[in-house]
Amino acid sequence: MTLTAQYIAAESEKASKAGDPPADALVSDLIDNREIDGVNALFRTIGTLKPGQDLSKLPPRLAEFLTSAEADPPGWSEADVKAAEGFFNHHHGTASMLQGTVGLIGTYLSPTGAFTLRSTGRLGGVKGPGRRLSQSSRLFIDMGKRDALRDGTLKANVTKVRLVHASVRQLHKKSGEWDYARWGEPVSMKYTTGAACVFSTQILQAMGHLGIHVSREDAHGFICAWHYVNHYLGTPEKWQLPKDAEEVERLWNAERDKEWQRSDDGLFMTAQAVKFYRELLGPGVSDTYIALTRVGLTDKYADMAGVPKSPLDLAGRPLAEGHKVVSGLGGGLFGEAARKTVGTNPYDEPIGVASKAFNEIEKYALTHDQDDQPQMHQELHDDR
Repeated sequence: MTLTAQYIAAESEKASKAGDPPADALVSDLIDNREIDGVNALFRTIGTLKPGQDLSKLPPRLAEFLTSAEADPPGWSEADVKAAEGFFNHHHGTASMLQGTVGLIGTYLSPTGAFTLRSTGRLGGVKGPGRRLSQSSRLFIDMGKRDALRDGTLKANVTKVRLVHASVRQLHKKSGEWDYARWGEPVSMKYTTGAACVFSTQILQAMGHLGIHVSREDAHGFICAWHYVNHYLGTPEKWQLPKDAEEVERLWNAERDKEWQRSDDGLFMTAQAVKFYRELLGPGVSDTYIALTRVGLTDKYADMAGVPKSPLDLAGRPLAEGHKVVSGLGGGLFGEAARKTVGTNPYDEPIGVASKAFNEIEKYALTHDQDDQPQMHQELHDDR
């Protein structure tokens, strides 16, 4: 279904109050019976999810849920998969780095999202940036693997994230402390699709701000990949990210300033992320990393999120703006001039440094405390 701005405006309130009934029912029961830790351990044994696989060794309720999640999404096509593979063949490293910076911090610009993360100890506490990056990194890596959209590996990982979202909703519900009138549903369908926009079209825009040319075909493939992720997260079709890259960009541009606002929780989450980067990468490299995050977000949103300024950011911007004018990347993602990039991008070297640094961050995130798998929560403020 193609979404229009009018449709989103009409449905936004409904989506903000909608959870994921099948996942919520399963996870509520697991929490009540204190089975979360056992299922988290089982997550490591579920590497793929495809029709006909043997799930008989899993608890029946979990096997039944996973069986229902095995089917391919409506409209799944080999052409979409090939387009997605084309994007990742050309841009996987840079896109993953930007998803781990611009993307994660972009989600903190949603006041509801930032409040939800901060109030959920394992994702919002002192250890939060590392934990969240580790679990997100697995998704970013899996998206770029050949056949991930065919063999069920991406579907399996995203379905685990779907259950993590359900655990956040259910623990807040059971606490009796969540203000539903103010915040709507925790990790609502509106937030889920909004996050998909941040990790897809906002990343394409960040690449443009950094002078990176993305072809129309590659952009389409990236959006298709996130359309499928949005489906695997349990989002009803009427609220899913469209497949059309230009349509998604238009919708996101129209909705972003309604959704992104400065908040104390967002500033806290950004500060924690910056602290994590500085401690892990050290001076110099972390400055490059943070500076590129500012450029990718633009000053308007970087200031809103509380991303620090740096001399590198201020010195590089005039050159980058000049490059974008020459290369045609300054007038939107898909202008005719953007089909051909000329000149030297002054951000090439910093992007190389940042991408190499992100490889180290991913390595840390995917091996530290063996926390690379999505993990449901048994307690609301569980910061083990």
